[in-house]
Amino acid sequence: MSNRTRMLLVLCLTMWTAARGAGASSNEASRTAHCGGIEQTYLLSSPDVPSQEKDQPLSAVVLLHGAGDKAANMLDAWRHFAAKHKIVLLAPDLPRDPKFEDAAPQIFRCIVEDAKQHARIDPARVYLFGNSMGGYLAYDAAMFESEYFAAIAVHAMRIADDYAWIVTRARRKTPIAIYIGDQDQFFSQDSVRQTRNLLRKAGFPVHYVELDHHDHNYYERADEINLDAWKFLNENRLPQ
Repeated sequence: MSNRTRMLLVLCLTMWTAARGAGASSNEASRTAHCGGIEQTYLLSSPDVPSQEKDQPLSAVVLLHGAGDKAANMLDAWRHFAAKHKIVLLAPDLPRDPKFEDAAPQIFRCIVEDAKQHARIDPARVYLFGNSMGGYLAYDAAMFESEYFAAIAVHAMRIADDYAWIVTRARRKTPIAIYIGDQDQFFSQDSVRQTRNLLRKAGFPVHYVELDHHDHNYYERADEINLDAWKFLNENRLPQ
C-alpha cells in the first residue's frame, strides 16, 4: 500500500468518525443505581444545552434492549436524535432472567431517580421505549408504574394471552405506541393486533403502526421508528 493510499484511508476514517460523532452528547457515563438489594448498571446520556437553558428540565427516555442485545446498541440508535431534540437517554443492561421481570418496573423507576442526581429531568416527561424483550418489560412498566411513566413505545412485542390480566393493574391508562413489521419472524401481525385490541378495549390510548417490508430487526428501521415514536411520546405528559 502506497503512502498516498494510506493517507487517503486515514482521512476517510477521520471523516467517518467525525460524522458519527456529530451531534452526539459529550455527557455520557456508565452508572450504577442501587435499587433495594439490586445493583443495576445503566448508561446515561445527557445532551449539551446552552447555558441560558441549563435550568430547564428535559424529557427522558429509558431504552430497553432485546434479548441478547446490549444497552450500548440502543444508545447508539438514539444518540444523534436525542442530541438534536434535547432528550436524556437512560439505557440499562437487562439480564435474561425471568426473576428480573417482577422487579423490572421498580428498577426502571429507580434508574430514573438515580439519573435525576446528574441530569435535570422533567418528572412529567419520562418515557420508555422497548424493543422485543425490552418491549415486554415496557408493557409491565406501563401497567405497574402507570403514574410514573408518561407513555411508552414498543417495537416487535405483544402481551401474551396468559398475561393479559396486567391491563387491569394500571391506575392510569398509559398511552402506548406499538410497532410491528409484516415480516416479523417471532410475532405475527395478528398476535400484535390482539394486543392492540386488548389495550383499546381496556381504555388505553394506542398508536398502532404496521411496517411494510420489515422484520424483527429494529435497527434496520430505527431512524424511522424513533422519529414516529418520539412524536407520539412527546405529545404525552403526566397530569399535574
